[in-house]
This record gives sequence, C-alpha cells and structure tokens, in this order.
Amino acid sequence: MSAPNQSSTTPLPFLLMGIPGLEDAHTWISIPFCFMYITALLGNSTVLLAVRLDKTLHEPMYYFISMLAVIDLIFTTAVVPKMLSVFWLGSRQIAFWACFTQMFFIHMFTAVESGVLLAMSFDRYVAICNPLRYITILTNARTVQIGLLSLARGAAVMTPLMCLLTSLPYCRDRAIPHSYCEHMAVVELACADPSLSHLYSIVVATLLVGTDSVFIAFSYGMILRSVLRLPSRGVRLKSLSTCGSHLSVILLFYTGGLLSMYLQMFSLGLAPHTRVLVADFYLTVPPMLNPLIYGMKTKQIRDGIFRLLDSKQT
Repeated sequence: MSAPNQSSTTPLPFLLMGIPGLEDAHTWISIPFCFMYITALLGNSTVLLAVRLDKTLHEPMYYFISMLAVIDLIFTTAVVPKMLSVFWLGSRQIAFWACFTQMFFIHMFTAVESGVLLAMSFDRYVAICNPLRYITILTNARTVQIGLLSLARGAAVMTPLMCLLTSLPYCRDRAIPHSYCEHMAVVELACADPSLSHLYSIVVATLLVGTDSVFIAFSYGMILRSVLRLPSRGVRLKSLSTCGSHLSVILLFYTGGLLSMYLQMFSLGLAPHTRVLVADFYLTVPPMLNPLIYGMKTKQIRDGIFRLLDSKQT
C-alpha cells in the first residue's frame, strides 16, 4: 500500500471515478440525473414559493414541508453538479476539504431530514388527536425552534465523524470508486485503521434512525386509532389522505436510505456499479418525488400552486 502523503501542508485531492465499469456510458447515464436535478429544483422551489406567497399556507405543517424542500435542494445541489461534471467533462478531481464538506452536508442533512419527518408526524398527531390545542402547542415560533433543533442535532452528531475521518492518513492512491464522496468509499482509502469511525457511524445511524422511526410509528399508530373512531367517513378519508403523503415521503426516505447504507457496507454479491447507482438514486429520486407527492396529495399546496400560477398569468 502506498504511504500517506504527510509532507505537504495541503492534502492531496481525491479523484471521483464516476460509476465503475460504466465509464463509456457516463454521458447517457447523466441524462436521467440531469432531468431529476432540474425537476427537483423546479418542484421544491415552486413549493417554497407557494408557501411563501400564499398566506393560507402559513401554518406549521406547510413550514415543515418547506423545510423538507430546502433540505432536498441542498441534497441535490451538494451532489449532482459535481456528478454531472464527472460524467460530462471528466472533471474527476475534488479537493480534500471539498470532498469532506460534501460528505458532511450529505450526512448532516440526512439526519436533519429525519428530524423534520419526526416533527411532521408529531404535527399530524396533534392536529388529529388533539385539534383544540393545536394552535397553542405548535405555534410558528415553536415550529422554527423545532427546525433549528433538527439542524443543530444533525450538525452535532456529524461533526465528530468528520473530525475522525479528516484525521486519518490517506494513501497516494486517491481514486474513489464512486460519483460523489461516499463515506464508505472514502474510508477504504485510509492507511490507518478506521474502526473507530466505522463504529461511530453505525451507532449514530442506528440510534437516529431507530429512535426517530419508533416515535414516527407511535405517532401514526395513535393517528390511525383516532381516525378510525371518527364518525364521518368523509373526515376519515380527508385525514388519511393528508397523512398518506407524509407516510409516502417517510417510506421513501427510510427505505431508500437503509438500502443504500447496507449495500455500501455489505456488497451482497452485487456489482460495484449497481451499488453506486443505488446510492446516486437515493440522493436524487426522493428530492424529485417529494414535491410531486405533496403537490398531488396535499390539496392546500396544490391549490396554492394553482393560485400562484394564475397570479403570474394575470
């Protein structure tokens, strides 16, 4: 194994290899990723604009949806532009600190999104199970505090991981067999034992996902019980429809995240390009679909977007 470069004060850059084994098809592969990125930008920006300009959407539920839209914009922008430059221009080099900054944003906002999804489930729980106290429990100020708490939690749990990873010596072979700075792919280039960072990442991911999932499941269990007790069939269907969009986003986020994480940790006999593509799609498909899910499932946002479009035409 090559010796680590310790002679220079500026660490050597890494090289992103794109999708191993499919280098000749990079141009064609880039087309769906470019489409998903543009769709994610337009969809999430439209949701943010609708919530910002339509005063009927100035409620906690829509503020949480706006937070989710901001996270999706950060997710895609942190990864896709550099990915496309690798596919289109062969611009494989990424600076040492830029690589870990990209990794930090991906992992931090994954944790932040988990916190926002938990907050959204709590919002629906209060709205359906305790509607008379909704406006006193979830004020606008408290909604902002919950968002900031999710952001602080994400930064707090990911900063130690980044410190552990950047303190490792990396060998002269800086080729990352991935299209972005994926955690496991980068750690494999370390010349020292990365067991501590492995342990920390597994423990943090398990605790975050496990704890948030349990509370989300509990919230929706209580919601389902309350909805089934409602006397009116129309009210039951309306409540289930609102929660359906949230559950769709939650399942997409957690199922995709767990699948991507475990495929990076355990190859399961899959080809390297399959695992890379799964990780790439996890960071691009949910941000594209989330605004479409809310636009189709949430009548208030759909109406807000239509009002926004009508005002632009007049």
